[in-house]
Amino acid sequence: MDENWSKLTFEEKRQQRYALFLSTEGLKFDSKEAEQAYKRRTQRLVDVYQVKEPDRVPVSVSIGVTPAYLDGMDFHTVMYDYEKLKQAWNKFNLEYTDLDSFATPFMLLPAKVYDILDYKLYAWPGHGLPTSATGIQFVEGEYMKAEEYDALIKNPSDFWQRVYMPRIFGAFDSWQTLNPWTNIIELPTMYFMAYTRPDVQESLQRLIDVGKELARWQQVVGEFAMKSIAAGFPGMRGSFAKAPFDVIGDTLRGTQGIMFDMFRQPDKLLEGIEVITTLMIDSIINSANASGGMMAMFPLHKGADGWMSDKQFDTFYWPSLKKVIQACIDEGILVSLFAEGSYNTRLSSVNEFPKGAVHWMFDKTDMAKAKKALGDKCSISGNVPTSLLMTGTPAQVKEHCRKLIEICAPGGGYILSSGAGVDNANMENVRAMVEAAKEYGVYRK
Repeated sequence: MDENWSKLTFEEKRQQRYALFLSTEGLKFDSKEAEQAYKRRTQRLVDVYQVKEPDRVPVSVSIGVTPAYLDGMDFHTVMYDYEKLKQAWNKFNLEYTDLDSFATPFMLLPAKVYDILDYKLYAWPGHGLPTSATGIQFVEGEYMKAEEYDALIKNPSDFWQRVYMPRIFGAFDSWQTLNPWTNIIELPTMYFMAYTRPDVQESLQRLIDVGKELARWQQVVGEFAMKSIAAGFPGMRGSFAKAPFDVIGDTLRGTQGIMFDMFRQPDKLLEGIEVITTLMIDSIINSANASGGMMAMFPLHKGADGWMSDKQFDTFYWPSLKKVIQACIDEGILVSLFAEGSYNTRLSSVNEFPKGAVHWMFDKTDMAKAKKALGDKCSISGNVPTSLLMTGTPAQVKEHCRKLIEICAPGGGYILSSGAGVDNANMENVRAMVEAAKEYGVYRK
């Protein structure tokens, strides 16, 4: 980052992050044509995010583990066998060279790591689900008790280490016996007595095993990242983030717990949300600044239409999320909000930020309403239905995409994308999306 970073305006910071994304310095390409394609694709995305008209509408489809199924494998196989994973993704990228993106298995996290940690938040093929299962299932639970808000608020790091981590990782059950790090002031020997326990020592060994396993997986994923760039496809550097309300409602209190809290202890819930807000801001900014990342991506879970009332949204959900978004904007980080479900009733209240600062990805939201409400300042993407991509014909997909482009492309700032991931895609339908963008989404300069 610029040595005068702290003195820059948010717009100057954002332009520096875009410049890093656009730069080809130090990158290796397969050919001059690949380098030119890389420059076109990166510039196209930057134009869209700034709500400008690019050369044409870009296409984004999250194809999940489609390469595995096309190669006769399944989700379970490629979660565990990295060589077979590499085989399937290499074969896919050699065959589907006409797409707008290069397939990488970055989001296909290694199941062996889950096994080592004895992870409680997910069930996956071969662990809580049949080996034939086609995805991962979140395990809803009350991983923070209603009476534990004070512990979270008083010392979130200690709560995380000695309460939350033992509950969601079987490997760290023994950490309940550890002393808080803040207890260690002088003469540390007695504070480390818990580490003489065999179960604590085993938990530390599991961390080492996790590191070794992740290194093996990272090597494979890293190869695809380099291949992607070499072939002329940009990789998006960024951070994963969540709305503070979703952190508590998804993985701490659970859906039922947080619904009770909104009525039974709303003030305590808001205090907890404030703690998580600070943690989330620090996490995003530290990650982005360490990597030179351009974007923070938020999947929004519990703010959708019908989940809570407008008053609850304005009280519990939006203010804390807005604070996190604003902190990202101040650091020049592009905020990408994935509105899972429908956000039709929220559109009028969320367009509060400078032009080009926020990108919205839509699942089931009316795209005409989204373009009208947000299109003057926000870039948007969505929402070709997964059901259409799975069961429709190429002609139906292409026509649907034509209508979306007609509605959303004028003035720029639109990415044609699926509304959600497609883990076993009909590739002829995916190609129809790209064809639609090339035929109907070209801007006339």
